[in-house]
Amino acid sequence: MYKIVAINLGSTSTKICYYEDNRCVLKTNLAHSAAELASYASIWDQEEYRTNAIMAFLNENNITLSDLDAVVSRGGHTKPLTGGVYRITKKMLDESGSGVYGVHATDLGLRIAYKFSRQGPRPMTVDPPTTDEFEPLARYSGLPELPRRSSFHALNHRAVGKQYARDNGLDYNQLNLIVAHMGGGITVAAHKQGKMVDANNGINGDGPFSTNRCGSVPVSALVDMCYSGKYTLFKMKRRMNNSGMMAYLGESDVLTVERRAADGDEKCREVLEAMCYQCAKEISACAAVLYGKVDAILITGGMANSELLTSLIRERVEFIAPVVLYPGEHEMQSLCLNAYEALKGLQPTLEID
Repeated sequence: MYKIVAINLGSTSTKICYYEDNRCVLKTNLAHSAAELASYASIWDQEEYRTNAIMAFLNENNITLSDLDAVVSRGGHTKPLTGGVYRITKKMLDESGSGVYGVHATDLGLRIAYKFSRQGPRPMTVDPPTTDEFEPLARYSGLPELPRRSSFHALNHRAVGKQYARDNGLDYNQLNLIVAHMGGGITVAAHKQGKMVDANNGINGDGPFSTNRCGSVPVSALVDMCYSGKYTLFKMKRRMNNSGMMAYLGESDVLTVERRAADGDEKCREVLEAMCYQCAKEISACAAVLYGKVDAILITGGMANSELLTSLIRERVEFIAPVVLYPGEHEMQSLCLNAYEALKGLQPTLEID
């Protein structure tokens, strides 16, 4: 029996789960208050604090690091990689810690998993945020200096794609799927026979607007804003990440906005419809990437819990393929199941070169 612990560090939380083979035994979500985190100047300064929180949970549940076969962390930021299971190595930590490719709490997760491996378990990560399987045509933007980048919710995308295949007795590597992750950011990707060949960059600014991100905007007008004298570089980037539904309504919680819409607030209703309209357009664009040969459209993320939002999207895109809902995130399950398959030799364990 293989024993696996997965960790997923967010900006204000630490998710932990414990699997035996492919069965979840325990899981938790440790919330970290702003007051607790305020004393740390950077995410790297939180290493001891986060490590102690994880170890306290493991100790409370009599889980010993030396008894584990693997510790798998949600991936950090490195140079672009093909998807799969990776061993966390010193080289991966050096790239992740450099800040060149981005900085997030998940980068600290890699470091903690590597530290735990000194007591025996293999340190792993799966489908990191820099997963890049784009086809050549997907990289063109129109400006050679600005190629399109693969930057989206790769781990959850692949997780729900594989889950759909398992649910229907199919092979993910033989399917053409469109997956829409609807969370704080919205990313839509074309999955072509096991590869995520195109997607909008929901982290840094294209595709549908979301609860607090602007998505694609008129380019010339954006350039004018940047040079208007009103914004520094920092303020402009902050503006782009404090936009979307929040900018229109002063609220980023979808449930609150839905309630307002149900109570007759027409502006709230229109903004929700506009967000779904843009998501449906992005899904339809991915259908063109796949030549219209789409087996299913999968909607995941927190907003997939909303009957209103999913129905608004469904009515625009179900002519393409059946729409299937996978609410919430499936990242922890994906981390553990992929680690389990790698331990069993059912898929390779890769290393960054």
